[in-house]
Amino acid sequence: MENREENMQMLQHAAPATVKWSQYLIDGHLKSWDGEIEQVYSPMGQVSNDGKFSRTYLGESPLLSSEIGLEALTAAKKAYNNGRGHWPTSAASERVEAMQKFVELMETKREEVSTMLMWEIAKNKSAAFKEFDRTVDYIRDTIEEFKELQRRGSHIASKDGIISQIRRGPLGVVLCLGPYNYPLNETFCLLIPALMMGNTVVFKPAKYGVLLLTPLMEAFKECFPPGVVNIVFGRGRTLAAPIMKTGDVDVLALIGASNSSNALVEQHPKLNRLRQVLGLEAKNPGIIFPDADLDLAVKECINGSLSYNGQRCTALKILFVHKSVSQVFSKKFADAVDQLTLGHPADNTTLTPLPERGKVEAMEDYIKDAEEKGAKVINNNAGRLDDTSFFPAVLFPVSTDMKIYHEEQFGPVVPIVEYDSLEEVMDCIADSDYGQQCSIFSAKEDTIASAVDNMVNQVCRVNINASCQRGPDYLPFTGRKDSAVATLSVHDALRSFSIRTVVASDGGQSKLVGSVVSSGKSNFMTTDYLL
Repeated sequence: MENREENMQMLQHAAPATVKWSQYLIDGHLKSWDGEIEQVYSPMGQVSNDGKFSRTYLGESPLLSSEIGLEALTAAKKAYNNGRGHWPTSAASERVEAMQKFVELMETKREEVSTMLMWEIAKNKSAAFKEFDRTVDYIRDTIEEFKELQRRGSHIASKDGIISQIRRGPLGVVLCLGPYNYPLNETFCLLIPALMMGNTVVFKPAKYGVLLLTPLMEAFKECFPPGVVNIVFGRGRTLAAPIMKTGDVDVLALIGASNSSNALVEQHPKLNRLRQVLGLEAKNPGIIFPDADLDLAVKECINGSLSYNGQRCTALKILFVHKSVSQVFSKKFADAVDQLTLGHPADNTTLTPLPERGKVEAMEDYIKDAEEKGAKVINNNAGRLDDTSFFPAVLFPVSTDMKIYHEEQFGPVVPIVEYDSLEEVMDCIADSDYGQQCSIFSAKEDTIASAVDNMVNQVCRVNINASCQRGPDYLPFTGRKDSAVATLSVHDALRSFSIRTVVASDGGQSKLVGSVVSSGKSNFMTTDYLL
């Protein structure tokens, strides 16, 4: 693009009213904090006449102490009460009723939450509202899947002289830590199934995307029994580490980086008792074969690598292009990137500012390292606009000695690698620490068949002529190696936060078992069919 500024239009928009939030939720009470606070700024801002960039001020949130974090843990422990608390022993219908009430109240906050989602993490307007709506749909789908799970558990079997009933029970106290890139949806994909299965939760919002959760605090307080949901704000090292050191956390539910999860897990003194439900990094490759439809491949790779500026674990992080088409593909791809527009998320531009501090500098470091080792930036508009805005850079040709070949960049720099044979690509993927997804691009059935058979034991989802993605939410979402632990989807997440539990007796006790079931006095031993 001849005029770089045409594709970088940061129009000014009125910021939402500042939110000076000072409360946290523990044991059913919204308590006020008068200690240290953190000022919250938007990635959007303005450049003054003297060239200095200033972010837009959005408000403040509490930086709670480790003592408050431990108080939240105590409340969750009390509510769980070694599995004897009201929530873990409650009837399935009660949990359904509570969650239905919560989602109804949540829907009334759509505008407020989505607008703050846009301003806090620079997700464009349509994507912000889509994240809210998708989260509501996820909750409703989880409720229906939970009902189906309970229906299957209502069956009492008799075989080989043994009468039995199998249901799934909760695991205990869950420490829930969500990510900044999907602070609503990804967080609730952990939080909601954990609660539905009867666990109690201590939840700390991500570093970025804190204020957008504050409109939902009253709903959490109103819909769930005291101590079932406890929400604390602050730094992970202050809150999460002391909580883990107690050994009282039964499940670590985290979406983020493996170094963060490893550091937390190491704090737990009873590792055999700790279940991990983790969504971590990925280095998802796109593989373009010589027989690919290059226009389709370019379109899907643009979406896959640069949707939300590449700040997704499911983003395409590296593109392998066969040498016979690498020059043509790279030019088409670079030209298409330069057609994108970077601007304010309220304008629904494809590209937006980067919320994470230091991200622009990190992207520049990847480029510098690659250029020193022989790669070139092949698109015209690449580079810094201000302290938070970076127009995507396309690097070609990238080689194995460059940092970006191996590391997850989690941002708008796209490395393109030439290859001669699929074996080269497979060796790279096999040597990688990650194994979440890949995308393969070819128009021939023989090529697709061979590529699929080579890839399915390396990654957990192979996308044919399409970019990587998480949804739809009924599909399994997981990864091999350092990319994930456990599986998240509407179906699988309920199982990840629970364990199969059996009640059994020999046939001589059938009359007694029948009496217990028919009495309606047990919430576990029941054949009630949940409608």
